[in-house]
Amino acid sequence: MDIAQLWLWIAQITMRFCGDPVNPHLLLLGICATTAFLSMWMHNVACAVMMMPVATGILQRLPMGPNQSIHVGNFCRAVILGVSYAAAIGGMSTLTGTGVNLILVAMWKSSFQEAKPIGFSTWFFFGFPLALLIFFALWAILCLLYLSRGSSQALSAYLDKAHLKRQLDMLGPMAFAEKMILVVFAMLIALWMTRSITEDIPGWGALFHGRVGDGTVSVMMATLLFIIPNKKSKGEKLMDWNECKKLPWNIILLLGAGFAIADGVQSSGLADVLSKTLDFLEQAPYLAIAPAVCLISAVITEFITSNDATATLLIPLLIQIAKTMHVHPLLLMIPGAVGSQFAFMLPTGTPTNIIGFTTGHIDIQDMIKTGLLLKIAGTAILTFVMPTLGAYVFGIHEGVQ
Repeated sequence: MDIAQLWLWIAQITMRFCGDPVNPHLLLLGICATTAFLSMWMHNVACAVMMMPVATGILQRLPMGPNQSIHVGNFCRAVILGVSYAAAIGGMSTLTGTGVNLILVAMWKSSFQEAKPIGFSTWFFFGFPLALLIFFALWAILCLLYLSRGSSQALSAYLDKAHLKRQLDMLGPMAFAEKMILVVFAMLIALWMTRSITEDIPGWGALFHGRVGDGTVSVMMATLLFIIPNKKSKGEKLMDWNECKKLPWNIILLLGAGFAIADGVQSSGLADVLSKTLDFLEQAPYLAIAPAVCLISAVITEFITSNDATATLLIPLLIQIAKTMHVHPLLLMIPGAVGSQFAFMLPTGTPTNIIGFTTGHIDIQDMIKTGLLLKIAGTAILTFVMPTLGAYVFGIHEGVQ
């Protein structure tokens, strides 16, 4: 999608549904929704890097400098914060959106080999509603803090559909490479979602008697990208190794480190020590433990290390705590993993925060004010969704071996 620049098409088409004259609230929603959607299918950092120029390009039409009105300045802050946070939120929806989700699923599979693995469609049925609720919480917070009643009238002179239409016309018709990327992308999503549907409707994966997984689909679709020509230059394909090298291959090493740490916690006896020291948690209610786990994970990511590293360190410990509390491990593993992605308050919390901060439109006070509210909202939503929708999707009532 990056090479074919499909994100430009999606962004421009989305922004044409923002009212006429353009409504700032709907425009903000469109920009954030586009960012969140793209982040579902690619790494959230890459998504933020692609969408930030789109956002700043729109903001260039607004008056800057010392004479900038409060309404214009607040709208700029809302857009930049929206792109930064929407990139992180969208990645929660799918297993491919962020490395944390992959780490969670891999540790679940390695620690509970007899349990049913978490596939792409299973996570999507939980992650997408969760991310959608947090996304609308983000939009509501941004509108509440930065878009007052007079903002529509103050910004109407600078935001017009004619400019958006000209930008879309400048893209020209879709090239063959763009169309083929879209086709392969659609096939990938369809195969992921239909490999395993329900127990009554097993999906196409049943034809191979459990010998194929989501990774099989990914490799097959990736192989097609190296075979299909782009018809721009003779001999060139949709994907080549030079572009492939830009992918975050370090996530493989991080997954391996996570397995080593998880195994070390068990074999060294640390798990038994933790089990004895955490006996008091057995009497604590889940609705008190889950938000605490989520907030601790978020704080570690905010001030100490990356969300991937936080998940790698915390998940093995949460597995043991769940055993001590006699609750299903996923009831703590998922809040710990998702909570590590709630680092919204500081520029150094996540790379997407840094990308937004370097635009110069926002300062640390903006991030602390908005990020704190979003962290609280996200924690509350996750605490409610996990024991309800999560229990149904992951079959938590069935137990685990």
